[in-house]
Amino acid sequence: MTESNLIPYAPLTANQAAYIANSTDSWLNVAEGGKRAGKNIINLIAYAMCLEIHPDKLHLVAGVSLAAAKMNAIDSNGFGLQHLFAGRCREGEYKNRDALYIQTKTGEKIVIVAGGGKANDAARIKGNSYGTVYITEVNECHQTFVQEVFDRTLASSKRQLFFDLNPFPPSHWFYRDILDHQDLLKERGENPGYNYGHFTIMENLSIPDERLREVLQTYDKSSLWYQADILGKRTAATGRIYTGYTYKDVVKTRDYIMNKRFIEFSIGVDVGGTDATVATLTGFTANYAEIILLDGYYHKQGKESGYTHDQYAKEIVDKIVEWSDTYPAFFASAHIFAESADKLFRQALSNELKRRGIHIQVVPSYKKEGIVDRIRLTNILINQGRYKIMQHLKQWTEAIENATWVEEEKQKGEWVRTDDGSYPVDCLDSSEYAVQPFKHRLEV
Repeated sequence: MTESNLIPYAPLTANQAAYIANSTDSWLNVAEGGKRAGKNIINLIAYAMCLEIHPDKLHLVAGVSLAAAKMNAIDSNGFGLQHLFAGRCREGEYKNRDALYIQTKTGEKIVIVAGGGKANDAARIKGNSYGTVYITEVNECHQTFVQEVFDRTLASSKRQLFFDLNPFPPSHWFYRDILDHQDLLKERGENPGYNYGHFTIMENLSIPDERLREVLQTYDKSSLWYQADILGKRTAATGRIYTGYTYKDVVKTRDYIMNKRFIEFSIGVDVGGTDATVATLTGFTANYAEIILLDGYYHKQGKESGYTHDQYAKEIVDKIVEWSDTYPAFFASAHIFAESADKLFRQALSNELKRRGIHIQVVPSYKKEGIVDRIRLTNILINQGRYKIMQHLKQWTEAIENATWVEEEKQKGEWVRTDDGSYPVDCLDSSEYAVQPFKHRLEV
């Protein structure tokens, strides 16, 4: 492309323009999506419009660090606040904090610039009430900092928050504690001031179509890397455990099992206190050629109200009856492996099976060789093309896509699977309990 053909600014798409327009009267504005999607610039335009007419004087811009906040919001490759307000702003300090002073239609605005990646960063923004806040890469910031931001804007004359973010695993605290709740309120029609926009590189009109096609051809479109970075879906793309997994190779529709003959069935049960209780039905095809997660039971109780062992036992046996109706040979070859650490639950499940006249022994889950061996077995089966998950098992698919190693432990030479509530890891435990006892028959 010659210099004469270059245009200084690309036009906005309808989606981008709608997000900016909706931000005018919205208290919470969230721009999420893939990389190079223009989220930061779109949000900065909307935020600058907000600052121009906002009645309050003191405001806050933040990032995971002070440097990140300055780079992504103040400069932003020539599209940051200091450029949008060129000729009427200056950098300085406010009470020993980095700040940007802006002359607007409604008077001078002081925008404090701060980092929010550490828990103690929250203390640095206390003592002030902010009219508006813009946080770039908000889910990289510490939870206590983001929570403090919400609190610090409660007294605003016109409370407005602006966030941009690249997607994280779907059960990350930012989704779990903030966006999921806002989405639920909006579905009920109770949150009209919530403005959410999802953007991808395909909407970035500053990239010529031909160049975009060339770039996208370099990606495996079935990879989680592509799903996260390009399509902007909430999935883990780095530090993943099951690196051989691809959706198209592992996840199957019901048509896939129409003519399959299962020689054995296995049910793995993981019992969670305030976490999820999960039962996974696994089928083994002839010669143990394939291991297919066929169906499951998933229930996550609240912290203040929970099921008893007897309630869980009843609901899981309800599923077992359902599975026996689906698979005629089920009772002739079914096994149950339940949480070895919970003897009372195993007893409750055995009692419920006996009460209904179902003769399947409940065996403690096998953990002797440890969790890493269970993970290794699953990885081998995936890499061999023998491990399948039925499409309707959303939590199980989410779990295997988002399972990661704890980086700090990995650096010490230890292999520890992340178990912080950021994805439904209980589904992995449950399915592993169902498969591990058959390791010697799987010839891996």
